Amino acid sequence: MTQALETLWYTRCPVPTGLGIALQKGWLEQTFKAKNTTIQSLRESTDKSVRESHFDHTLQNSVRHGGNIPAIWARSVGRETRVLGLSWADETQRILTLPESGIRGVRDLKGRRFGLPKWVNAQIDFARAQAIRGLENALRLEGLEVNDVQLVDYVIEAGQSDTAAVSTAGTNVFGGVRRGGQSAELVALLRGEVDAIFLKGAHAAQTSHQFGLHTVIDTGAHPDPLVRANNGTPRTLTVDLNLLNKYFDAAVDIVDQVLQAEQWAHANPDETRRFLARESNTSEYWVTQAYGSDAHLRLRTDLSDTSIAGLQDFANFLFRWQFLPYAVNVNEWIDARAFHAAQALIRRAA
Repeated sequence: MTQALETLWYTRCPVPTGLGIALQKGWLEQTFKAKNTTIQSLRESTDKSVRESHFDHTLQNSVRHGGNIPAIWARSVGRETRVLGLSWADETQRILTLPESGIRGVRDLKGRRFGLPKWVNAQIDFARAQAIRGLENALRLEGLEVNDVQLVDYVIEAGQSDTAAVSTAGTNVFGGVRRGGQSAELVALLRGEVDAIFLKGAHAAQTSHQFGLHTVIDTGAHPDPLVRANNGTPRTLTVDLNLLNKYFDAAVDIVDQVLQAEQWAHANPDETRRFLARESNTSEYWVTQAYGSDAHLRLRTDLSDTSIAGLQDFANFLFRWQFLPYAVNVNEWIDARAFHAAQALIRRAA
């Protein structure tokens, strides 16, 4: 019998996740309230160091479901966390140019200027890392390397947690407006200062349409999962080791709620799209454009060989590009006990 947990902290990214659905439905709160546990959002905290735990996972008794770069980085620098599950929801990952650039395919990028964000005050610059990953994977399909293009940096001075506490209609969406030129590379593209940029997800789909941009390649649609592997593929469901060891039942409840939310989503496509639009701070239309008409079916957390291989390949990329101080062994990072226990709960309830 594990001891009772007083407070569970949670955070997720503005992307499709089972945790986000469970929170919007109120199921996670109900489950933990019945066990006298309060759940609190990192993004609602007035303490910047608490909000920063979304990126560095320093807060004890916390769960995070979202982009894997901060989670991998936290593991690399020594944070005692464990992966409970991986969710692979393919999304659009686009290299974009102006129609008049003359760049029609990937080979045309050779020698051209590629705009990159550079968050100089971020502990881990996930925006830059995911852009380089998309660029490298695209170029390698044509026998090219990143050094075959000219990288142009756009410095962003703001910290990633500078935005004040956010509470949005009870949904606690990770969001808020980032200051300091968060779309500087897009502005540079529109001004003709660079020839191409990388964007992913609903923002990429909407921006591409809004400005009439040409998609050179969408690596998110490539048949090879290792080409698609990036910050959002797969997304990591992680907790700190203290939570897992001292409050194992809470870890099981978290996974159980994620899996149940995903099962509900599979049977409720229209309502799921509305939830995903709210999570992504966009419309249902752009959710469909970015994540597919079957977006509700892509919410699936597991520990599949494909997801593990994709995460390891991406972690190796981050280390090779010096985004990580130390290499990360994904298999050693995973603790499957809570996932298997949650699966058993669902089977017994069926």
